[in-house]
Amino acid sequence: MLKTDLCGVSLKNPVIAASGTFGFGREFEPYLDLNALGGISTKGLTYHSKQGNTGQRIHETAAGIMNSIGLQNPSVKSFIENDLPFMKNFESEIIVNLGGNNIDDYVNGALLLEDTDINIIELNISCPNVKEGGMAFGIKCESAFYVVSEIKKVSSKKIMVKLSPNADDLVRVATECERAGADALSLVNTFNALAIDIKRRKAVFDNITAGLSGPCIKPIALRMVRDVYKSVSIPVVGMGGIMNAADAIEFIMAGSTAIQVGTANFINPKVMIEIIQGMEEFMENEGIKNLDEIKGII
Repeated sequence: MLKTDLCGVSLKNPVIAASGTFGFGREFEPYLDLNALGGISTKGLTYHSKQGNTGQRIHETAAGIMNSIGLQNPSVKSFIENDLPFMKNFESEIIVNLGGNNIDDYVNGALLLEDTDINIIELNISCPNVKEGGMAFGIKCESAFYVVSEIKKVSSKKIMVKLSPNADDLVRVATECERAGADALSLVNTFNALAIDIKRRKAVFDNITAGLSGPCIKPIALRMVRDVYKSVSIPVVGMGGIMNAADAIEFIMAGSTAIQVGTANFINPKVMIEIIQGMEEFMENEGIKNLDEIKGII
């Protein structure tokens, strides 16, 4: 009932663990059956390993969390040698989230992944928490077109581009990514935000601003997913504050082919299983045979 085709790759269901919230699945394995997920988007990986940002990295807000991790990761090469074998023990689709400080980082990372049997690279041009690269590629049409074009020249994988809600014109960036050859789009990454420690009279984060996620961003994310869905012909994967099955159905109705769950994993490590079951129950109760019947109906 929930089987989903994402740019030619078959998923058993549309529920994917969002990058940066699920690591490589190891920490969640004791709490849920990883085989039940449609997919797992890995922790954001770069060609060279990164230590991440200094100072506080997580801050809870009234209806969400802020993070400033700074793409801490062991490198693409280390992932292939040490983490990919673990992930291949499970049936869920492995999606590699690939970031970079510059175009060479992106290209070299993609070249290393050519020697693996993964099907989808999620090209991260939207991380707000690194000082170089990351979101800088995703907020301008020209740079987004450039990085996608260069990756398509060297990679045979399906390229899903993760868009930034902080872009100057998100719809134009999306259409430029499609023109450059993107096979799918995912959105939204976190919103650039600010938290202040009034007793220290300083920003909470060393980087001053950080990425905001969680239920507080859902209505904005839904609007952005719909806007992009109406403007492109490639699949859209929606995310942003999905906490339960009803939220996931909303994103499908806004135009999502699949959905990613992030912040909710920190509150309830079994939430994605509950979302899958809740989506099935909704469809049975409403007499819906497949998700295409309700995709993009708003």
